Amino acid sequence: MTTTQPVAPDATRTRTARTDLRPVSFATLTLVEWRKQLDTRAGRWMLAVIALVTVAVLGVMVGVNGGNHSFSAFVVGTTTPSAMLLPIVGVLAATSEWSQRTALVTFTLEPRRTRVGLAKVVGAIGSGLALLVLTVGLAALAHLAVVVFRDATPAWDLSFEAVLLLAVTVVLFMAQGVGFGLLLRSTPGAIVTLLLVPTLFGLLAGLVPGIAGAIPWIDLGTATEPLLFGGGLDGEGWAHLGTATLIWVVAPLVGGLWRVARSEISSS
Repeated sequence: MTTTQPVAPDATRTRTARTDLRPVSFATLTLVEWRKQLDTRAGRWMLAVIALVTVAVLGVMVGVNGGNHSFSAFVVGTTTPSAMLLPIVGVLAATSEWSQRTALVTFTLEPRRTRVGLAKVVGAIGSGLALLVLTVGLAALAHLAVVVFRDATPAWDLSFEAVLLLAVTVVLFMAQGVGFGLLLRSTPGAIVTLLLVPTLFGLLAGLVPGIAGAIPWIDLGTATEPLLFGGGLDGEGWAHLGTATLIWVVAPLVGGLWRVARSEISSS
């Protein structure tokens, strides 16, 4: 006759606890990383600055020339400041673990560091696209207001293709900011690099005329100008965008993800 050994209550609870454990889904991880952009003081201030600059630009455009500007002109006015500051939002999203010294906690809860980095990218891009929708909506309201209240000529000339090109620019700039943030893991260093590089390229183009033709191939700001200002891209323009993206978006992002995955994480 066989006897059944009693199971200790602690062992039962341990097995139940292990059964209840589930890996964190990528959607949940992305939502957490997106909320971090709003939870930090720097992130909130940066979004507030973007909002104030956008409202100021709209105010100037409404007051100048009787508000006679096309819808696309209003969109250019609202999206240009955002495009200039969006990479900084991406940097803040990427460096929050190190600026707030929460990297050890984050990577203890989710040891797969590459997933955390990719969640930061997706969350930052989501914020950028949401901001794009908001700025286009504000531009539409401003144009409608000048048409109704200032008798401006209505000109709803923004095409769907132009909006898609703006969305591509937002994705590139946000990914660039996250890439530099992950690679340098320093908020000041990444921001200074992002702001200094376009200035250096402009100086080089002015001082060395021989390299002016190469600037569109290696400078992301120059390559994305047609996207920001409503111009289309021909074959050469897409080639410029592709090479500049490889240099200033793909390379920093891959290097940043690799560094986060391989480097030692401490609480200090």
